[in-house]
Amino acid sequence: MYKLDLPVDYKEASAIERRRAQEEERKTRIFNAKTRQIGIDKQAIDQQMFDKKQMEEYERKRHEAFAADALRNDRIATMLQARQERDQRSLNEALNEFRSLHQQPSSRREWDLYDPDYLKKDKPARVHDDDPRCGISSIQKFDGEDLNSKARKKFQNEQARSWHEQQMRERDQAKRSQDAADRLYDLKQKELDQRAMDLQKAEEDCRRAINMATADYNQALNNEQMERSRLKKQQDLDDKMTEIANNVFGDILTENPAVAQSAFGPHRVITDRWKGMSPEQLEDIRKQQARQMAENERLRQEEELRNREHERQASANARAALLIERELERKRRDIQKAQADENRRLASKQKAHLDFLNKEVYTNPPTAAYFMQFNTSTR
Repeated sequence: MYKLDLPVDYKEASAIERRRAQEEERKTRIFNAKTRQIGIDKQAIDQQMFDKKQMEEYERKRHEAFAADALRNDRIATMLQARQERDQRSLNEALNEFRSLHQQPSSRREWDLYDPDYLKKDKPARVHDDDPRCGISSIQKFDGEDLNSKARKKFQNEQARSWHEQQMRERDQAKRSQDAADRLYDLKQKELDQRAMDLQKAEEDCRRAINMATADYNQALNNEQMERSRLKKQQDLDDKMTEIANNVFGDILTENPAVAQSAFGPHRVITDRWKGMSPEQLEDIRKQQARQMAENERLRQEEELRNREHERQASANARAALLIERELERKRRDIQKAQADENRRLASKQKAHLDFLNKEVYTNPPTAAYFMQFNTSTR
């Protein structure tokens, strides 16, 4: 059946006890409000660090011991394996020596059946073309055989070698021809480059000559333009002096009123010769200005009357709007009062419902034992 008298695993028991002690220590640390909210116990942490270092040192020494053990076992295993390989090699050498001395294949009874040199030792089925053993039924000689194959292959090899040498000569000749063509091409390119340089130099000389001719032509045009400008300025100066003399001695500056009279009637004048209005014309203008001022005063009084009427209508509209706003405010207060009454009614109804729930429905409140089951573990 089942084996119940199992030995106690002290390592597992010590690990379980260590975890239990750590859990109790964790409970005291977590459920302690002062340590949890203010700080931690430095002495306990230092002790934990010291214990951790001791544990690490113990583990390091344990690992080093295991490593030394493993190295010693590896050396022993290597020595045993080398001795076993040496013994196996000696045994194989002795076995091979015994076989080479006392178990030669040629000493076997059936050696002639699987001798690899049997065909070499046996007489060939066909010694030459006139072998009397090669009859019709021997199947050793057939029509169309290439009996001169060695000579033919030798001739073919010599022919292929001659062809290869000829191809090499042709390739060398082609290479020399290509080199000569490349040399001629390079010479032609140099000649073309020299011709291009000569053409470029000639083009530059021609362009330089054209530029010099253009500069001379532009200079001549500039001189001609300057001369024309000087003549034009002299002509303008002469015209201005003539105009000044005509104005000074003409009817315009002498203020002759007859020169301003138009040929189309006495009520029309020539504007570029007119020197001013007469006293009668000035008096007529003053009368027209007085009539315009009176008309403007009448229009201003009418505008003032219209503005007063507009202000009266605006005041009446403002009083009507104030009355309407007061009516709206009274209706708003009535609505707010009705809403407050409705809210009080709903509040009383909700309070009655809560009283019903607390007194009739929720009759099983949780006890202290229900809350004591919390915060009993750190996990």
